[in-house]
Amino acid sequence: MTARIVVVGSANLDLVVTAPTLPRPGETVLGGEFTIVPGGKGANQAIAAARAGGEVAFVGAVGDDDFARPQRDNLVAAGVDVSRLRTVPGASGVALIAVDEHAENLIVVAPGANAALTGLDAADRAVISAADVLLCQLEIPVETVAQAAATSTFTVLNAAPARQLPAEVLSTVDLLVVNEGEAEVLAGRAARPEDLLDLVPRVVMTLGAQGAAYADRHGLRLDVAAPRVKAVDTTAAGDAFTGALAVAWAEGRPVEEAVRWACAAGAVCATRSGASSSLPSRAEIEATP
Repeated sequence: MTARIVVVGSANLDLVVTAPTLPRPGETVLGGEFTIVPGGKGANQAIAAARAGGEVAFVGAVGDDDFARPQRDNLVAAGVDVSRLRTVPGASGVALIAVDEHAENLIVVAPGANAALTGLDAADRAVISAADVLLCQLEIPVETVAQAAATSTFTVLNAAPARQLPAEVLSTVDLLVVNEGEAEVLAGRAARPEDLLDLVPRVVMTLGAQGAAYADRHGLRLDVAAPRVKAVDTTAAGDAFTGALAVAWAEGRPVEEAVRWACAAGAVCATRSGASSSLPSRAEIEATP
């Protein structure tokens, strides 16, 4: 069956520079290659899900500036339905990204049009309610995430960037995806997936090169190793993981298989530079041992 995914989230244009090391506060570092790549956690995850084999629609906003067209065109090229992508007055979202020689990154996001995604209309809600999985992140207003989740039959929330979330938002989440830092913000301390089960019924924690861990209220606990790869840029690895996980979940795969498949997507993504440009195809994910 084809997995029907709706992503409600951000779209940015990523301005990326490589450098030997990431700058410390007040420090200037001489960089290397500079690229401009469409990104944003929402758009990245929509493209990741589409490349992983999902039928994907994107609900978001871009500005009326020159940065909007590359973002829209990139989604269309990946086969994402952009009929619910609106244009609003002002600047599109922009991310400034530095990547060091160890594939670690530093990111600053100017939300722009993403901050204007403050309400969903009847057409948005119809698309969301017809989907198998709703996928959201936190680069758009939390109120919009809550509104979308209230309309969905199954909501996956990637709680990034890290922030505290009100109980009324967490109560609408069916599957939470976090890294260790995001989990710590939500729990108020260092946490494993099982430590977040008082907030949501299912949790996947991404662990970078170590893979991922899963826990749910039924007592299932899993530690899934990631394929070994030589990482070049981890900027969109989490988005590749989350998009692929949404597809695998919508396809009804067993939990361990779904998480392992998502780990493979993240690993392939990390071997390439860029954000949306590095997201793997379904065939590439399947071919990763």
